[in-house]
Amino acid sequence: MEGQDEPEVQGSTLTRRDLLRRGTAGAFAVSMFGGLADKAMGFAGPLKYKNKHLKGDLHILQWAHFVPDYDKWFDGVWTKQWGQKNDVNVTVDHINLALLFSTASSEVAAQSGHDLFQFLSPPSSFQKQVLPLNDIVQEVTNKLGPQTDVGYRSTYNPKTKKYFGFADNYVPDPIHYRRSLWFNAGIAPNTWDHVRQAAAKLKAAGHPIGLGMSNELDSNMFLNSLLYCYGASLQDANGNPAINSKGTIEALKVMADIFKNGETDEVFAWTAASNNQGFLAGRLALVVNAISIARTAEGLGNTALSDDTWLAPIPRGPAARLGNEHVMGVYVIWKFGKNPDAAKKFVIDQQLAYAQHFANSKYYNFPAWTGAIKGGFKTIHRLAAQDKHKPLGKYTTLTTIAEKYTTNVGHPGFANAAIDEIFSTFLVPQMFAQVAQGKMSPQDAARSAQGQFKTIFAKWKAQGLL
Repeated sequence: MEGQDEPEVQGSTLTRRDLLRRGTAGAFAVSMFGGLADKAMGFAGPLKYKNKHLKGDLHILQWAHFVPDYDKWFDGVWTKQWGQKNDVNVTVDHINLALLFSTASSEVAAQSGHDLFQFLSPPSSFQKQVLPLNDIVQEVTNKLGPQTDVGYRSTYNPKTKKYFGFADNYVPDPIHYRRSLWFNAGIAPNTWDHVRQAAAKLKAAGHPIGLGMSNELDSNMFLNSLLYCYGASLQDANGNPAINSKGTIEALKVMADIFKNGETDEVFAWTAASNNQGFLAGRLALVVNAISIARTAEGLGNTALSDDTWLAPIPRGPAARLGNEHVMGVYVIWKFGKNPDAAKKFVIDQQLAYAQHFANSKYYNFPAWTGAIKGGFKTIHRLAAQDKHKPLGKYTTLTTIAEKYTTNVGHPGFANAAIDEIFSTFLVPQMFAQVAQGKMSPQDAARSAQGQFKTIFAKWKAQGLL
């Protein structure tokens, strides 16, 4: 996935040194939407819509978006106009995605921090520190219709019957591949067996495969998806650890083969920016990533690369064609937050107007309630078909991926606290890396992971969250 090598804080009262110290302790949119994004919320001048119920300050922390224009619009237009309408002074701090979990941990330890905190994967291990959000989920559902299944399973705990977070968006995760390179190899990346077969040819031509096995978000999402394609998963539908399976062993074998024949050792030390950088440099033949890679190539004016960059759903495996969302945007409201009323109103209003956020993110952010965009996937598909970048219609595949091939972390169950711990400690990339590096057999790695998972599940079950 995309990222920045150096963690930065933009517009924050926390310095980078503070975050690192605490962390260790704990016109595109206008053309598509006929001016919708430019018109934004249509608010008039300051305090014209004076709201006596809300007041004070609202402090929001979220990631530095990989479509920079989105943050410019979000900070400079959306939040300012929302604040004027609601008489609330809104400040937004952006940090590198790699710092989200540690920063959240430090705020919990201090029992002080932001009113609204956005994660990029389901933060279910923080459930005891957040306000339940059943009320606002129901309010939005009443107005927009059903929430997406991926949003529901990423924020709801069936044990406690509470929503621990508010899903504001999810991001489809296509493959990016250089069509000319694959044409020369005589194969298309339709299945994982095709990827395995082409790996050696592509590497020999100087264009290795770019699939990470590192302690970072991209590797985590991709490798969980690979497990699903082979009929494996971290847990079963009833929330029991299930990693030691035939499907896991097969996925481990396939990934080890792809690495041996088609990758380099760099994939074991990648950051979230690495596959972006490698692909945009023209070196990598295939990556699994959100569309910021394609959009960046277009923005750089590199038509030779952008025209040759094709998108497709995750390759099919013997059991399924299914992948995790690339990222899952989930807001939480801390129990110790100072302005929960404003925080709730903010996320409600944002989702009700999410067509604007979809437009300004250039198709990156899909709403957690599809009804936020009038006409739903049909409208999204029609708008994508109007994009003029080559190959024409390349972005229409996003609707298929979002509608048919995207699931939640923790599939086929919910994104529970045990899954969050497994995900945030990168146990799945570590399992794959051990096999690919020849340190463990696939059978031993799956068996060892099952033992780790059982301990983690037992811990959270004892806390009443499973």
